[in-house]
Amino acid sequence: MRIIIDMQGAQTSGSRTRGIGRYTFSLTQAIVRQRGTHDIVLVLNSAYADAAEWLHTQFADQLPPENIRVWQAPGPINGLAPANVWRRESAELLREAFIASLAPDYVLVTSLFEGFGDDAATSIAKLDLSIPTAVILYDLIPFIQRKLYLADPMLESWYESKLDSLRRADLLLSISESSRQEAIGHLGFEAAACVNISTAADAHFVPLEPAPARERDVRERYGLRGRYVMYTGGIDHRKNIDGLIRAYASLPAAVRNGLQLAIVCSIQPHHRADLERRAAEAGLARDEFVLTGFVPDEDLVLLYNLCTVFIFPSWHEGFGLPALEAMSCGRAVIAAGTSSLPEVIGRADALFDPHDVASIADKLKQVLLDDDFRRDLEEHGLRQARHFSWDLTARRALAAIEQARPAHPRAAGLVAPIRRPRLAYVAPLPPERSGIADYSAELLPELGRHYEIDVVAPQGSVADPWIRANCRVRDVEWFREHAGRYDRVLYHMGNSTFHSHLFDLMDEIPGVVVLHDFFLSGVASAIERNGTDPAFWTSALYDSHGYPAVAQRFRGDVQQVIADYPCNLRVLRAALNVIVHGENSCRLARAWHGPRGADGWHVIPHLRNAVPDVPRAQARQALGVGADSFVVCTFGLLGPTKLNDRLLSAWLATTLARDPDCVLVFVGENAVGEYGANLLAAIAASPARDRIRITGWADTARYRQYLAAADVGVQLRTQSRGETSGTVLDCMNYGLATIVNAHGSLVDLPDDAVVKLADGFEDGELAAALQRLRDDPVERQRLGRRGRDVIRTVHAPRHCADLYAQAIEQAYHEAGRGPAVLIDAVARIDAAGPTEQDLVRFAQALAQCLPARLRRPQRLIEVDPDGRDGASAELARLLAEPQGEERIEPVYVDKEGQVRYARRFALRTLGCPEDALADEVADIHHGDTFVALSLEGGRDRHDVLIDLRLRGVHMTTEREITP
Repeated sequence: MRIIIDMQGAQTSGSRTRGIGRYTFSLTQAIVRQRGTHDIVLVLNSAYADAAEWLHTQFADQLPPENIRVWQAPGPINGLAPANVWRRESAELLREAFIASLAPDYVLVTSLFEGFGDDAATSIAKLDLSIPTAVILYDLIPFIQRKLYLADPMLESWYESKLDSLRRADLLLSISESSRQEAIGHLGFEAAACVNISTAADAHFVPLEPAPARERDVRERYGLRGRYVMYTGGIDHRKNIDGLIRAYASLPAAVRNGLQLAIVCSIQPHHRADLERRAAEAGLARDEFVLTGFVPDEDLVLLYNLCTVFIFPSWHEGFGLPALEAMSCGRAVIAAGTSSLPEVIGRADALFDPHDVASIADKLKQVLLDDDFRRDLEEHGLRQARHFSWDLTARRALAAIEQARPAHPRAAGLVAPIRRPRLAYVAPLPPERSGIADYSAELLPELGRHYEIDVVAPQGSVADPWIRANCRVRDVEWFREHAGRYDRVLYHMGNSTFHSHLFDLMDEIPGVVVLHDFFLSGVASAIERNGTDPAFWTSALYDSHGYPAVAQRFRGDVQQVIADYPCNLRVLRAALNVIVHGENSCRLARAWHGPRGADGWHVIPHLRNAVPDVPRAQARQALGVGADSFVVCTFGLLGPTKLNDRLLSAWLATTLARDPDCVLVFVGENAVGEYGANLLAAIAASPARDRIRITGWADTARYRQYLAAADVGVQLRTQSRGETSGTVLDCMNYGLATIVNAHGSLVDLPDDAVVKLADGFEDGELAAALQRLRDDPVERQRLGRRGRDVIRTVHAPRHCADLYAQAIEQAYHEAGRGPAVLIDAVARIDAAGPTEQDLVRFAQALAQCLPARLRRPQRLIEVDPDGRDGASAELARLLAEPQGEERIEPVYVDKEGQVRYARRFALRTLGCPEDALADEVADIHHGDTFVALSLEGGRDRHDVLIDLRLRGVHMTTEREITP
């Protein structure tokens, strides 16, 4: 399992140096040690940079860098100020989105009740209900003793908001059986959802024999002259310090002779004055009562070891860790017999009634005067302490999470909606001369079973009768203004100018994208060429493929650049998820955008309505083809990528070319230019020229007539750019024996439904296949039947529409963790409106916490953008070469301390127009590498470098810049 641990309990000023901070750190260390096959990821709050850096260091040898992550949110967000409400709630949502982006199986919150006086953000299921969450439960003391702790209305409101989150936790990991029972009894949690994982003392709490000089130093610094009774912990009301002072003061003078009462804890001046006054009123001399103030851990261990007795008089504890620490040091410990302390002490005769001063005094007198009893408690304490260990606590926590995960009710799957969601379907529609328009006319009637559909298209009218009768037709501007009315949005994206408007629209209104063409370079270049956006294609090349593509765009063959680079990253990032029609598109995504380039994509076969049997004789008569002719057809626009010349060559090499009953037909418009002219010349020079045709543009009726009339279809491809061949599906749909080569999407066709040649086939192999099908009518019929079966099952519109609904619903379910839903949730925060600065800082934090998808790690090479010498020869070479696993980016630190991309510098180095790209603030994330000119510099530069390190950026000053 992938378990995310929120480490804020070890970061905030209110918890870091106290019991919660020690618990968080020690438990997490033990979980990491005991993790086995679990993947543990630590999440830190950047608001506590010093603590984050310290935790980075502590876990650096135990976890890989990618498993220590830092999130950020604009502050202040503490609960003390009403003006912080919007920032605090947006920070809570952003934290949940960040954690969700790490793909957790379970989240462990080490301290939920944080953020009243600190800039911590904690919440459960405010944004995402699907992630199981466990919480360390220390106690419910403020809830149980409300009058003492929640008299302040602002504090009460804050605490209740945390209780609201706690109730949504799936699992409570209590630090004692006492706190477990509090959750069951006071909050109504089921017993199975509360597991006592207990607590432990850290390993350095052990019996010591300090050197005399070390002992003298500690005693002098803290004013301890001889024997003393020690207490450590907090000083709030439930800790019963007043009762302890009065009980101690009531001891006979002879017992107190040579003894001191030491209260070891951090203390504010006004609290110190109050306790000193109480001690004086109780009759204690000034030197009998010691308030040490804050004590570091190395001194605390020694103070435990030097004390005569340790006393813990608290009325109510979640566990009572100081008592266990003292026992671990071999000290006699007596404590209140309430809440969790009996299970910690493990001995009834070491307990007293904390509400009775006499009971406290009697037990204190017994342990001070009865040496045998005191030594017995010391021995017992060491034995009892061995029952507690952090490794045991960690194993209990992991076991509880493992057992809880399979039964989690929200992990069972998607729940079908009780009504048809309202869907905006954005695509060209008939009568537009677009394959996607025809495709939509087939899909929409079946998709209408799942959704109430409005169609969105930038066209004047829609020809399809089903669409006109059942869908409202909206234009793009209306959709922009009313997008909030829709539950779902589905975009159809192709590589033609029909889709030019979709780039901006997808950015504004996210949705699921059906990618009909993997390459979008044609439409991207057209937008730039027609002047709509003069830098559109250049930016798309840079964003998708880096500087080498931009250099080729300005220095090479433009048409070749269009053919070479997909330019689709903007669309893939904007999509909530992607639907493609074949595995080939997934292969291309992984080849262009890394091994995870197609993660989560849905492959839905290109649909086709089954066609009824068409009388062949009637079709042949309409086309002027003889009833007994053997007709080979290839369909689609002619061109080099269709290998029409190879088909012609192979056909001429068979007996078909000499058989007067054999006809070869190219159903489509001939290519312009040299390729088309050469085809016409080759046909004219052939003795079979009267039986070879190029039809020119064929309308739908003529196209279908040729499909009905043909015996064999031949559909060949090369230089595929991710498109799906609808003409192959048409051949199969009409029952034609079909020959293809294993290229692009054709690779995935069933081997028994087509004749599949190798991708790099020889003409002789194609000729042999044509000859075999000519000679074997039984094989032709078998292939035709099998092809039709595939179309009528795998490619049936009803089946495909069901797959569409599943993909759309899953995408929107998963989008609950993404930026779009986060932004919508932030917009709904019912609090005083944020300032412009709040919004800017939130946007910056959002960009840091949720980086763009399909992002390759960057090697950020610091340069002097105004340097006269320009780039080194090595950097110039790297900028011009195809990008590897790392993306090469020159950067510089500007006067405001921001790292910016040195794009003008890079373009100048490559000999391209400098103003083609702007020097924007660099988008830097975990896993990037920063090659600094120097780690020296002023405070501002130092802060920049520290910030980069906290983000998980590898820092180096190596001038070797080769990845």
